[in-house]
Amino acid sequence: MRNVIGILKRHRRITVLSRISRHESSALAPLGSSSSVLADGGIMEINNQACFLQQRLFSTTFTSVHVEKPSGKYAKLRKESLESEFGQALGTYSSSKASHMYRFGPFLAIYRAAIISYHLLKLTTWQLFVKDMRERAIMFRETLVSLGPFYIKLGQALSTRPDVLPTIYCQELAKLQDQIPPFPTKVAIRSIESQLGRPISQIFADISPEPVASASLGQVYKAHLHSGELVAVKVQRPGISHSLTLDALLFNMIGGQLKRFAKARKDLLVAVNEMVRHMFDEVDYILEAKNAERFATLYGCEASTTVVDENENYVKVPKIYWDLTRKAVLTMEWIDGIKLTNEARLSEACLDRRKLIDQGLYCSLRQLLEVGFFHADPHPGNLVATDSGHLAYFDFGMMGDIPRPYRVGLIQVLVHFVNRDSLGLANDFLSLGFIPEGVDIRAVSDALRISFGDGSRQSRDFEAIMNQLYDVMYDFNFSLPPDYALVIRALGSLEGTAKVLDPNFKVVESAYPFVIGRLLADPNPDMRKILRQLLISNDGSIRWNRLERLIAAISQESASEPIGQAANSKGDSPNPLGWKSFDMRAVVSATEDLLLFVLSQRGSRVRVFLLRDMVKAADAFIQDEVACHIFDDNPHPELQQPSGSEEHKMVTRVANGFRYLSRAMKMAPEVWTAMLIRMAVKPEFHQFSVDVVSAFVMHFSSRVPETYIICMSRLLHKLAGKYRYSDPVR
Repeated sequence: MRNVIGILKRHRRITVLSRISRHESSALAPLGSSSSVLADGGIMEINNQACFLQQRLFSTTFTSVHVEKPSGKYAKLRKESLESEFGQALGTYSSSKASHMYRFGPFLAIYRAAIISYHLLKLTTWQLFVKDMRERAIMFRETLVSLGPFYIKLGQALSTRPDVLPTIYCQELAKLQDQIPPFPTKVAIRSIESQLGRPISQIFADISPEPVASASLGQVYKAHLHSGELVAVKVQRPGISHSLTLDALLFNMIGGQLKRFAKARKDLLVAVNEMVRHMFDEVDYILEAKNAERFATLYGCEASTTVVDENENYVKVPKIYWDLTRKAVLTMEWIDGIKLTNEARLSEACLDRRKLIDQGLYCSLRQLLEVGFFHADPHPGNLVATDSGHLAYFDFGMMGDIPRPYRVGLIQVLVHFVNRDSLGLANDFLSLGFIPEGVDIRAVSDALRISFGDGSRQSRDFEAIMNQLYDVMYDFNFSLPPDYALVIRALGSLEGTAKVLDPNFKVVESAYPFVIGRLLADPNPDMRKILRQLLISNDGSIRWNRLERLIAAISQESASEPIGQAANSKGDSPNPLGWKSFDMRAVVSATEDLLLFVLSQRGSRVRVFLLRDMVKAADAFIQDEVACHIFDDNPHPELQQPSGSEEHKMVTRVANGFRYLSRAMKMAPEVWTAMLIRMAVKPEFHQFSVDVVSAFVMHFSSRVPETYIICMSRLLHKLAGKYRYSDPVR
């Protein structure tokens, strides 16, 4: 009789496992033949199956449970399209300006070529005698400053391109500033009158005698209109468009020598053509005015559909005066503000620095990850704080427009980096065009895994993170896609600006709540896949630590921001702007999608690991030492389970998880109830429930009586002890 029961149990175990992993049946066939010799029930078979799935990670035929096959096709087409666009922009601009310049005389071009040749000859000479890379980087920077606005802008752009120049050169070029003296006000007034076609006295009631700000491409004056309105007048440096065009054309002649001196890794001319297009955009003030209005519509107070109050999360953008704006003159609203570098003024105005950082971070993340149209240079000179506590943006000449596939890719890169998923990161780099097709993805993944180490010394500083990734990717012929060159510049500027207000600010760490909110709120399949990758490993195992933290964040943020009341939060709230709270309906929808994936055929591996973990957790609960805690409010130290043990950690994690989940469910019980009912009626749920019960019965059938007797014995001893010690008191 005993043999018959044993045979039936083994048959039931094999049936359960075969239901869980139908599409793995051929690969897991050997497990069925070995199941008859297992001594500890179904849990060992589940463990064997889980270990087998993990071992397949190192097989060349392994496919992720997320069923993704990376391809760089889109990135390649996007890059070719942009390079063609850059080339056409340069060709059109150059052809129209070259003929115009020729009428002024070819001697201008010869004279400029002679100046550039002189500096190039000096660089060539230094190359023979100076071998130290840092000294050569300093000489390279000083040469660019001597050559004027085009080369200063070029150096600033190259400072964010470590795929083109060595890191030491990028660090040195990051020190470049627009070190060009302002041109005379008389020249600026003549330019204004020429552009607007009227005397200056008919345009403005008064104008400042000196510029209030100056840069390489133009300078700004403060003026009053005859209506009394205070405006800022941006005037382009005379001849700058001709100068940029001439330098761009001449650079094509001497770029090779500069590449050799700076030991450039890539074709410098290709990178420069991309940057030149942005330079030409910066000297078109009509385009800048359009950018400002589009930015205001998307992110400014005009974009708000609710009543603006002091806690609403929006930024200010100056109004454009179109009747006083031309290609070389831009007239806009004057906004009084406090520079973010002026600590004394910020303190006097009692402005909340944390709130300012949150405003800038939220606006930048919306630009980069949600909308796609972004300010590419949010450095402290282009941002001020208003007396009302809002940020104001200026200078919309350098803007980027990142398409949705790249926005999703940026989120995916962040998730894979946080998960230390080296294989996922390698696939991302291929899909986004960071590395060319044909590169050994496994080699890239191995190199990234080595760079991650044990994760104990990982920095959340954006610059350090990028340098870490660059150091790894140099060996794999990587290059920054055109869209991401501006994105990285924007993120670097954002972190640098925020560090002015908070030296401990980390953009990656601070952006994570926004990213999680986007993953939960966006129902598109690509975002749902990233959410699954966040919580489920490629082999199908569940990242319980990350799931616990996610549930905790949802319950805590949503508890501090009740539904519909986020806008009423006060400045002393840990989330004063409300953008870090979660929409509970979106959370429930994402949870339902995740459960449907687990119950689907693609989630068969996940169910194997889920069964294993559920049995382990239940096992921890009924361990002798753990069980005694259930009945003892004040356990004796010698009987306590060590707090560092795996059983104790598992019990604590499960308890915390249920507590956070119940708190979240109480915030929207009707939504959660409706979702759970929908799941409960599905046949897949019924089948998995049967598998769970079967696994529990098989594993604990021989252990429950023993554990039950021990627990009851300890409970009786405890009750007897309490009764004995309580008698003298009475």
